[in-house]
Amino acid sequence: MPHASDLHWVKSSFSDAGGNNCVEVADVDGHSIALRESDSPTVVLSTNRAALRALVLGIKTQKAV
Repeated sequence: MPHASDLHWVKSSFSDAGGNNCVEVADVDGHSIALRESDSPTVVLSTNRAALRALVLGIKTQKAV
């Protein structure tokens, strides 16, 4: 995986307006996704698109219940 500073990070639309409570995602290579929290930018998680999609759909399903 490239160094975190070399990635183009996108902030979640649900993030805090102050910018201190943000989840950020970056496309790594068209298949892998990197995730980090803005207050710990050196801690980066890596996953694939299918796994992230399943997580988000699962969260949305639980929120609707």
